[in-house]
Amino acid sequence: MSGMQLTWFKSSYSGTAGDNCVEVAVTEQTVHVRDSKDVTRHPFTVSRNGWSQFVAFLEDN
Repeated sequence: MSGMQLTWFKSSYSGTAGDNCVEVAVTEQTVHVRDSKDVTRHPFTVSRNGWSQFVAFLEDN
């Protein structure tokens, strides 16, 4: 990820108060996830397939 410029998106479910929000940046092969309140912390990265499985799990529960 070094040197790569990411475009971050905040969930449409996030409130306007700025609390408890995550942001994601999608690349061709990965999804990067970070805490919107502390963008200086290193984001964690998962494969697009892993992210799809995670979202499907959330939708099912």
